[in-house]
Amino acid sequence: MPNVAQSDPRFLASLCPQTMVELFEQLPEVAFFVKDASGRYTAVNGSLLRRTGLRERRHLLGKTVHDIFPPDLAARFDAQDAEVLRSGRPVRDQLELHWYADRQRGWCLTTKLPLRDPHGIVTGLVGISRDVRPPGETPAIPAAVAHAVAWLQQNFHHPLTAASLAAQAHLSPGRFARITKRLFGLSPQQMITQARLHAATALLESTSSSVADIALACGFTDHSAFTRAFKSALGSTPSQHRSQTRRATHP
Repeated sequence: MPNVAQSDPRFLASLCPQTMVELFEQLPEVAFFVKDASGRYTAVNGSLLRRTGLRERRHLLGKTVHDIFPPDLAARFDAQDAEVLRSGRPVRDQLELHWYADRQRGWCLTTKLPLRDPHGIVTGLVGISRDVRPPGETPAIPAAVAHAVAWLQQNFHHPLTAASLAAQAHLSPGRFARITKRLFGLSPQQMITQARLHAATALLESTSSSVADIALACGFTDHSAFTRAFKSALGSTPSQHRSQTRRATHP
């Protein structure tokens, strides 16, 4: 099966939404959705329907996240959607809290790609939210690991190491690394870098702070380290990313 995160969004846009829904019905651990330019659901699979607690698709189609989810989750999902629709840049494997079928919160890796018309205009988005859970074990992430992840999201700007993150879970660095790799597909150091880059990208796009100041604010040791990590992950330097964002916002 093609990897949605690697597919051309224009190809995805050419597919019949129902075909995509039928495909993702075969993956109950993956919530699939398509939204229009206003953030309204236009196609969903059964997994997403079950997560919302609704029985029929007609009760979800045409609605926005604010109609469906609790305010804190809705605000985060809406901001993420709006950024994809505004900038045309995808979100890939974003580690975040979501709902499971029993309407309990759980961790997911979310990917959202912009959909474009033949002229390159963003007309909506397509996304998946993939359950993060140990195969054959309880669907919940161990509480100690969940605590460490939540702590990271609040403290990424401090000096951190894989060992200090493992200490938050009261686990040895080796055991913690094995668990995060199995659960998230990421090493502890990758999780730290991802959290920092996510925050840095938001600051580049929403403030006029210098790249050097943003690097320090997000926990990078210096401007050069930040630039290397940013370019490796996003394919452009922080300054180039900021320029591209401004051109997209003010053509």
